[in-house]
Amino acid sequence: MIWYPYTQMKHMKAPYKIVDAEGVYLHTDDGRKLIDSVSSWWSVIHGYKNPELNAAIISQVQKFSHVMLGGLTHEPVEKLSQKLREYLPGELDYCFFSDSGSVAVEVALKMSLQYFVNRGENRRTKILALENAYHGDTFKAMEAGDDEDYHFILKALENSTQNTIHIPTKIPELERAFENYHDELNCLIVEPLLQCAGGFRIYDLEFLKRARELCDEYGVLLIFDEVATGFGRTGNRFVADLVLPDILILGKALTGGYIGHAVTVANQKVFDGFYDDNSEHALMHGPTFMGNALACSVALKSIEIFERENYLAKIRNIERIAKREFANFDSEFVKEIRILGGCVCIECVNSEIIRGFQEFAFERGVFNRPFLKYIYTMPPYIISESELVKIFGVMKDYLRAI
Repeated sequence: MIWYPYTQMKHMKAPYKIVDAEGVYLHTDDGRKLIDSVSSWWSVIHGYKNPELNAAIISQVQKFSHVMLGGLTHEPVEKLSQKLREYLPGELDYCFFSDSGSVAVEVALKMSLQYFVNRGENRRTKILALENAYHGDTFKAMEAGDDEDYHFILKALENSTQNTIHIPTKIPELERAFENYHDELNCLIVEPLLQCAGGFRIYDLEFLKRARELCDEYGVLLIFDEVATGFGRTGNRFVADLVLPDILILGKALTGGYIGHAVTVANQKVFDGFYDDNSEHALMHGPTFMGNALACSVALKSIEIFERENYLAKIRNIERIAKREFANFDSEFVKEIRILGGCVCIECVNSEIIRGFQEFAFERGVFNRPFLKYIYTMPPYIISESELVKIFGVMKDYLRAI
């Protein structure tokens, strides 16, 4: 029996069964055709069954699907590492691959702590993070996060969160945290500009600029978790293009949603903190499927398409259409509508309002998965205007109908 995510299995209704997918559409076993308005958890940026991505997978699988990176290497991982070195800003040059965004966050947090341990600065055990943060479901990622769904399980572990400080996205609070804890902090970790699973909260770039200044002043590492925000979701290629972190985490859209894979990319300073004659200073981590050849091959092709087809222009168009379609929309059930790049979120006044939305959308040819009190869309970037307008229309019709 399948144990499904984020749900009480005792009360779960049967999921929709998908038998095929192409473009922005999912095809169910009962013959329905659904627009995937959430890109399979924000990853399938090119849509489904992209012929170039398919070909990249097929070409590699005819050679080999996977070899371990322990003592071995291969062309796809070498090419992807080189591409990311050229593609990413600054000295974000050193790629540590893993098999999911959560694990990539774990790697970043472990990397940050050990960077200071290697330097003999053993007091720097604290993490600074944001209120409403989400960084994944593994334990250290949960500690860095601030998701109320995880609070009860973390309480079962004594002192589990004593090394994490959460602050709002306000510059005075940021400055106060550095003033109080700077000699105990090893890192500040953020989802830059857009806190996705935390409710699609948008905050000011000036906060990140000040964070960079404070990290430089006090010698703290700045980590950007761009698992969800990277590859254009905020309207920027990466937020790291605007403010440069010491460590950047990418996943989800890295492979165009074809295969789970992620990368933790460190700058020269962080890498040099491990490059030593002392073998104990090595980073002792190694996911089995890191640098998977299929994932690296499809990631290379995904980046090529993203660049060649000017996806940032497609994302700007999604944002423009969204702002137009919601310009005059109002509802007593809506607290706020937030639009940024390829993300549109309707925050409802309470969680009861969204209860019937998934089925309502399904009956009208749209797959969506609202949560808490948020109805949102993060569609594939290849979506047409008419398909996008249909998604927005379903959202507005639902709020008018209840």
